[in-house]
Amino acid sequence: QVHLVESGGGLVQAGGSLRLSCAASGRIFGINTMGWYRQAPGKQRELVASITSGGSRNYADSVKGRFTISRDNAKNTVYLQMNTLKPEDTAVYYCNAGVFTIAYWGQGTQVTVSS
Repeated sequence: QVHLVESGGGLVQAGGSLRLSCAASGRIFGINTMGWYRQAPGKQRELVASITSGGSRNYADSVKGRFTISRDNAKNTVYLQMNTLKPEDTAVYYCNAGVFTIAYWGQGTQVTVSS
C-alpha cells in the first residue's frame, strides 16, 4: 500500500502562483510514474503532468509553459509549480503514483483561481 499526502492548495488571484507537494509513504519501492491530475466541477478527471522515476516529463497542452513538475526521489515527493494561474485552472488536484499495474491516489487539494 502506498499513502499519498498532498499539500499546497489554496486561493490565488489570476496570474498568481502556487506550489503543490505530494509525499509518498508506505510500500514506496517500485513507484515509477508520479503525477498530478485535476477535476473541475462537472468535468472528468484529467492528467495535468507526470514524471517518471528517470525524470521524463509529460504535460497537458493547457498547462505547458506555465506548470512545472519535479520530483525528489530521496524524499519520495513530487511537486507541481503552477505559475500564471488562470480561473480555468480551478479544480481539485490529485496526486497519483503508479506501482507496477496499481495506481494510488491522494485525497486531493483544492486550487481556486479568482478572476
